[in-house]
Amino acid sequence: MTLSASPPELRQLALQAWLQPDPQQKMLLALSLQAQAATVSIASAQYIEAPAGLPGCPARPELRSHLDVPKRSPYTPEGLAALLHAVTHIEFNAINLALDAAWRFGGLPPAYYLDWLRVAAEEAQHFSLLRGQLQAMGYDYGDFPAHTGLWDMTHKTAGDVLARMALVPRTLEARGLDATPAMQAKLRKVGTPDALAAAAILDIILRDEIGHVAIGNRWYRHLCNERQLDPVASYAQLALRYQAPKLKGPFNLEARRAAGFEETELEQLGN
Repeated sequence: MTLSASPPELRQLALQAWLQPDPQQKMLLALSLQAQAATVSIASAQYIEAPAGLPGCPARPELRSHLDVPKRSPYTPEGLAALLHAVTHIEFNAINLALDAAWRFGGLPPAYYLDWLRVAAEEAQHFSLLRGQLQAMGYDYGDFPAHTGLWDMTHKTAGDVLARMALVPRTLEARGLDATPAMQAKLRKVGTPDALAAAAILDIILRDEIGHVAIGNRWYRHLCNERQLDPVASYAQLALRYQAPKLKGPFNLEARRAAGFEETELEQLGN
């Protein structure tokens, strides 16, 4: 009698995708995992030992402090490519952020893991669209230096899913809701076919990111309810404890409302 191999388990598969250094393979793994999510078991209570260091990343782009990444004018072909590369790098990191949320934290309802797999797959689609546009312009992901800013807060909040939901999707990723319209306006002002194509991709990304921030809001409030915490007061405490960046306007209030922020929270933005 031959014993069959253990069936694949969702959180372990998410970890495998997280560890994959090749961007194309990571993208395909995220999409594949989402496609099979409904048929894969979820060991939600299982403890998974966290690997040391960053998630799987390619040798390029060269990673620097955000202060050491040169700024270029988008009115030149190279400057436009550099701007698009920066957004592509954000979306690559966003795949890892969603995968990290899926594999790292145990003991949550199955819907939590399915939500974050959906986010990982949509971030993979964004990365694919942006990388394709870069390649159409004669460049590729890795051709410009990039920074690790998004990952710093992810590392800080690795020990508490409440802090993660508060300070990554609801804070750092929500900043993308504010920044995208201004970036689109700049691209439309540049007005070249490549700039307009990039602005159109950002339409898709903004639409999906509203849903991603909404997922962060939903699970943040779920966890606050479980722990009998006030969501607004707890957010202020977490932002202070983990030294979250102070948010600066202008704020995309329409997108933030669509993503589930309450009026009380919107009134406190920038304070």
